[in-house]
Amino acid sequence: MAKNKKIEVQGKIITVLFDKEQEYISLTDMLKAKDGDFFISDWLRNRNTVEYLGIWESVYNPNFNYGGFAIIKSQAGLNNYKLSVKEWVEKTNAIGLKATAGKYGGTYAHPDIAFEFGMWISPQFKIYLIKEFQRLKEDENNRLQLEWNLQRTLAKVNYHIHTDAIKENLIPKEITKQQAAFVYANEADLLNVALFGLTAKEWRDKNSHKSGNIRDYATLEQLVVLSNMESINALLIQQNLSQSERLIQLNKVAITQMKSLVENNTIKKLK
Repeated sequence: MAKNKKIEVQGKIITVLFDKEQEYISLTDMLKAKDGDFFISDWLRNRNTVEYLGIWESVYNPNFNYGGFAIIKSQAGLNNYKLSVKEWVEKTNAIGLKATAGKYGGTYAHPDIAFEFGMWISPQFKIYLIKEFQRLKEDENNRLQLEWNLQRTLAKVNYHIHTDAIKENLIPKEITKQQAAFVYANEADLLNVALFGLTAKEWRDKNSHKSGNIRDYATLEQLVVLSNMESINALLIQQNLSQSERLIQLNKVAITQMKSLVENNTIKKLK
């Protein structure tokens, strides 16, 4: 929820603050709906109010000062006893009520307590307050659900963009007729062309700023396929296939295996 929201209850605009993942409703705004002179301190000095606040704090506030509360409770209801929200918070470490300064200054209360205070305005006011607050929460939940669905959709889109990029850059290209017809100086370059699409020298020419060789920059998937291709190439040699024929076969193997590995969750866990 945003820093503050507004709800309208029987023609009165009530501020709802959001602080540390918790909503607080303005009791100061709620007082505008009360006929005659009535102050929050009048409500706070009532013995029933003090008992309710004490019970609420004991349930939700692990740092509640029971000693300070006991002193306040013993004096509540006396004609000469006065208690402000600031004093209540300081003496009991209460979290259900808070007094704020600044643009949205005033007295705010946790919804449970604000609803209880609403009863002092009028039973009808309390009912409409609860209704409007629930509507606000539903609107907020709908907005968060919409945002979550949007983020989920974007995440899926980004995932596919990412995997497509991997496939585009890692899946070997089919060799050209010129490559198939070319006789390579050694079998290592035959495997390089089948998997990477270029010889070791061609890679060095394109990456003169890098140290090492083409295989030093291979991905885990490419190294797995390269190891498999070495064994397959040995079998193809035993079958007396020409280098051009073996290159075509090895290139097909590289394409098939890389497609499988880039989508394999087991390989992803090894990274």
